[in-house]
Amino acid sequence: MLVSRNWLSELVALPSDLDELTDRLTMSGLNLEGVEPFAGETGDDVVIDLEVTSNRGDCLGHVGVAREIAVLYGQEFKAPAPVGEHRPSPLGGAPQGKTAIPVEIQAPELCPIYTARIIRGVKVGESPQWVKDRLAALGQRSVNNVADATNLAMLETGQPFHAFDLKTLGGGRIVVRLAEPGEKFTALDGKSYELPAGTGVIADENHPVAVAGVMGSEDSEIGADTVDVLLEAADFSPKMVRDAARGLNLLTAASHRFERGVDVSALNDHSLRCAALITELAGGALEEGVTIAGTPPTEPDAVPLRFDRVPALLGMAVSAEESEAILNRLGFETAERNHGSATFRPPGWRRRDVTREADLIEEIARIHGYEQVPDDAVIPTAVAVTPTRDRVADVLRETFVAYGAFEAYTLTFTSEQEANLFRPDGDSPLLTVEHSSRKRENVLRPSLLPGLLKARRENERKGNANVALFELARAYLAADPGDPAAEPSRFGFVCGWDFFQAKGVLETLLSRLGVTAELTAEPCDHAPFAPGRAAELKLNGERWGWLGEGDEKVLSANPWNLRGAVTLCELDLAPLEAFCEFVPQVSPPPQFPTVERDLNFVLDEATPWAALAAAARQSGGALLTDVAFADQYRGNKLPAGKKSLVARLTFRSPDRTLTGEEVDAAVVEVVNAASAAAGAELRE
Repeated sequence: MLVSRNWLSELVALPSDLDELTDRLTMSGLNLEGVEPFAGETGDDVVIDLEVTSNRGDCLGHVGVAREIAVLYGQEFKAPAPVGEHRPSPLGGAPQGKTAIPVEIQAPELCPIYTARIIRGVKVGESPQWVKDRLAALGQRSVNNVADATNLAMLETGQPFHAFDLKTLGGGRIVVRLAEPGEKFTALDGKSYELPAGTGVIADENHPVAVAGVMGSEDSEIGADTVDVLLEAADFSPKMVRDAARGLNLLTAASHRFERGVDVSALNDHSLRCAALITELAGGALEEGVTIAGTPPTEPDAVPLRFDRVPALLGMAVSAEESEAILNRLGFETAERNHGSATFRPPGWRRRDVTREADLIEEIARIHGYEQVPDDAVIPTAVAVTPTRDRVADVLRETFVAYGAFEAYTLTFTSEQEANLFRPDGDSPLLTVEHSSRKRENVLRPSLLPGLLKARRENERKGNANVALFELARAYLAADPGDPAAEPSRFGFVCGWDFFQAKGVLETLLSRLGVTAELTAEPCDHAPFAPGRAAELKLNGERWGWLGEGDEKVLSANPWNLRGAVTLCELDLAPLEAFCEFVPQVSPPPQFPTVERDLNFVLDEATPWAALAAAARQSGGALLTDVAFADQYRGNKLPAGKKSLVARLTFRSPDRTLTGEEVDAAVVEVVNAASAAAGAELRE
């Protein structure tokens, strides 16, 4: 925000030391970006560049900055006529018996309130030199005296205005509506735009004459033959203005202010001020009456403040009396006061961003002075408890780094083609954003795998072949806002390990997290996994994620262009958080040896390992401590449609050395159960 020192001095008495002024403004929240001298034909000036945060739209005008300076230095703020700080009614002073022009608001979500005034008999021409100098100092070019008056009023009040040539408005009426599909618009910059459906527009009876809050049309601009002017002052939805400005790539001073919110309670005052500047620079007379369409703003809600919370949050002593005095100077009205607390009603220009106690305390802090916080203040501390999710994430990182993997950070946005690589959650609509900076990669990722595969490809190109990469981040699914399922936290990795090596790393991870839930793998068929080489992983029957070897035909083609075999995995973090146990359960070390037996079963190709393992566990008795996959075979030595799986059974007794007869008896039970439950037979 560029401000003129000369202009500020007309509104408030300034200190002689400019460095002191900019330091005070910086400490109060208006950071100094730079100071530049300006030499104009009517005199010299100094331009101050201030960084205005998005919640302080009131400081996007000289009035707002001057109001801040007046509070900081205890000076009187001299409001430019006819703008007043307070009025009995939010739109007070507006003659209600006569309207200027019919206005219809068809889209109240776009424009809650719209005002229109008519100024007749203007004489359009060049502006005086002082106006040209003032605009040039602030980075604005002079157009004509009417347009310059609206720009001066905006730079003064922070409220954008627009002036229409009244005779160009078809039907002599204004309609605030949403654009229809394919509707055309030629803007003041001379370019033609096709408006996306739903764009907010100001229209006459025939066609749009402005993109609401962004820019007017070439058809209705003020020209040399303009005699009567329709002056617009309105409040537009910040989101809809932002969407329109970015969608059309039309970023203007007006859209910048509407995106941050305007002081709707002073809309009529600001409109009168702009009208006064137009008549001052271009002559003419303000016609009696004003059209006010929409809903006038209600009084802001009072915000409660407990005075003892001020020193508690700030770490410095600020009395209740000083706290109240600061807020009153800032325009906050004391609505109710008792011994230990009070409620304060924000002024219209702060109604959007001051809504809670902490906001009031922040206002007190920045005016009292952050430099007043003592260096040796005793700040109470409390023991921080690391959330379960963070502890799980730490163990994940430690485990995979120990196995030689590297953590990656990939972009949240991807292209539609890449997003469709891996969609195990179903074919729900992809979440997209419409922004001029994202024409191609505008999809919020539904999976971490596309980004990790791109990172692996870049590593291959730079000579880092077979790199293992992992990432912890959110995926974005089409679900109801606020539903945890809409943004699941996930863990993904890509590597050169084979399926069983990768599964072994996951088993190590579960062991380190103290997860005792049973890990099972069920065959699944999801792209881009190779057919028959992927599984859906479950913990105690609850879906955990997917693991499989990639289909080389898919991953070696565009856009992936990977050179070697890749194993991919994506897991939900929620089951790990539910099953983890960070306090190890101590058990005495075994005193007696184990006995292992390998059983080679022949079973149908369609029968999974999980069915065989489950039958063994259920029938092995108390002496069976583990069932592990040892080997597999498919070939000519087996009947068609059959496969061979080797199960390694481990037996142990806690109180004695097992005899061969005991183990043999347990093995017989396992063989019988495998035959009955899985159709498996011992291979000869």
